[in-house]
Amino acid sequence: MFDKKDLEQFEKKGISAQMVESQLESIAKGFPYLELEAAASVGKGIIQTTAEQCDSYIRTWDNYLASGHSVTKFVPASGAASRMFKDLFAFLDAEYDVPQTDFEKTFFNGITKFAFYPELNACCKANEGMEIPELIAAGKFKAIVANLLQDKGLNYGALPKGLLRFHSYKAGARTPMEEHMAEGALYAAGSDAVVHLHFTVSAEHRSLFEKLGKDSQAAMAKMYGTRFDISFSEQKPSTDTVAADGSGQPFRNNDGSILFRPGGHGALIENLNDLDSDIIFIKNIDNVVPDHLKPATITGKKLLAGILVTVQNRIFEYLRILESGKYTAEQIRTIQDFVRGTLCCRKPDIATLDMQQTAAWLSEKLNRPLRVCGMVRNVGEPGGGPFLAYNPDGTVSLQILESSQIDLSDSCKKEMFTKGTHFNPVDLVCAVKDYKGRKFNLPLYVDHATGFISNKSKNGRELKALELPGLWNGAMSDWNTLFVEVPLETFNPVKVVLDLLRPAHQQ
Repeated sequence: MFDKKDLEQFEKKGISAQMVESQLESIAKGFPYLELEAAASVGKGIIQTTAEQCDSYIRTWDNYLASGHSVTKFVPASGAASRMFKDLFAFLDAEYDVPQTDFEKTFFNGITKFAFYPELNACCKANEGMEIPELIAAGKFKAIVANLLQDKGLNYGALPKGLLRFHSYKAGARTPMEEHMAEGALYAAGSDAVVHLHFTVSAEHRSLFEKLGKDSQAAMAKMYGTRFDISFSEQKPSTDTVAADGSGQPFRNNDGSILFRPGGHGALIENLNDLDSDIIFIKNIDNVVPDHLKPATITGKKLLAGILVTVQNRIFEYLRILESGKYTAEQIRTIQDFVRGTLCCRKPDIATLDMQQTAAWLSEKLNRPLRVCGMVRNVGEPGGGPFLAYNPDGTVSLQILESSQIDLSDSCKKEMFTKGTHFNPVDLVCAVKDYKGRKFNLPLYVDHATGFISNKSKNGRELKALELPGLWNGAMSDWNTLFVEVPLETFNPVKVVLDLLRPAHQQ
C-alpha cells in the first residue's frame, strides 16, 4: 500500500506506517456509539453548591494558590475566525449591494458598537477616502465589509479569533487573548504573582500572538499587579490523521503524496501533556467578557478549582492508605463509597471481589488524572453534554459526549441527549500529577475508540476524514471526573460576529 516516498512522508511527520494503517482501518469500520445509562443532572452526577459551600471552596483555592503550587491557564487559540463572518462573506458575493437579510441589517445598524469600529473606520478612510458613515450614506456597504475581512484592511476573515478586537475600554479595545490574561490575573496568579498562560496557535499566526503578548504585558501587569509568563505551542504534525478516498485507500494529492489533515482539538492532549504544572485551567478562546462582567466568571473558576483541590486531597489520602496495605474493611467501604458517590464511578461486579482485589481496583481507579468540569443549564446552545456512560470494562463513569458519539436513532438515547438539563461550556480545571508529585502521561488515558469520521472534499473529490477523540471528550475519557453547575452568565461564546453585540460583550 505504501511506497518509499510514503514512508519518507510518514517519517517526516513522526507517524508510523502502522499508525496510518490503523487509522485507515478506523475509517473503514467507523467508531461504536457509547452506551448511556443516563444524562447527568443535579443530584445525579452534577454537583450544585450552596453560597456557603461556594465561599468555603473559594477560600480553599486561595489558600492553595498562596502555598506555592504551580498553575497554568491553557487556551486553545488556533481556530480561524472565518466562520464568524460567514454571512458577511456571503454579502460580499451577493448580487445586491445594499443589506437585505436580517443579519446584514443588524450588522450595519450596530456597527459603531463593535470594538473594532475605530480601527475599521481608519482603514476605510485610508483605503476608500471616506469614513464609515460616509460610505453608508453613499451605499458603499461592501467596501466596509471588504475593509473588515480582506488583507487591504483588518484582514479579520483570515485571522484567528484570539487576535480580533472583542471589547471596548477607555484605554483601548481588547482581544480575547488579552481578556484571558486579565482572567488569569484574577484567579490563577501564584504566590509569586506570576500568571502562567499557554496558548495553542497555528504556525502562521504564532508571531502575531507573540507580538500581542509582548506588547500587552506591561500595561496588563500594572493594571492587575501581576507578571505574565506566556508560552505558545502548535499542534504536532504527528497528531495529523490520514484521509481516505471512496474505496478506503489513502487519499492522494495531485502530486501523489498522501493527504493528512489536522486531527481536531483532541490532538492538543499532546500539548497539554507537555506542560509541567500542578493545576491546569482549560477554557476556549472566545468565551470571555469585559471586566465589569468578570466577577461571575472568577467566582465560578475559583469554585471549580476549590472543589478540585478538596477532592484531590481526599484521593491522595486514600491512595496512601491503599499503598500501605494496612487498611480495614471499614476503610475499604469508605473509599468505595467515595468512588461511587463523589466520582460517580460504579463497578457492577465489585461484590464478587475479595478485599485485596477491591483495594487493587480502587487504587487503580483513583490514581489517574482528575478534572472538574463546569456545566451550565441547557438553553439550546450547541455543544456536548454530561452523561453517565458505560466504559469498555463494564464500569459506569461521568463523560462529556458530543452528538456524534450517541446513537440518535435510538429514541431513548435521543431523548437523553435532547432533554438533558445541562451542557458543556468547556470550563475545566485539571490536576495532572499523582499523589507522589509525578506527572501523569496523559495520552495513556485516551479512549481511542471515541473518534469520529466526517465527510469532506478536496479539489472536488470526496474524502473521509478522521477526527481524534475530542480533548474534553474521549481524550479525557479515563480521567476521574466531577461535574459542577456554574452560572449561565459564565458562558458567553462568540460564534458569529453579531454575538459581539450581545450585552455580555458590551460595556
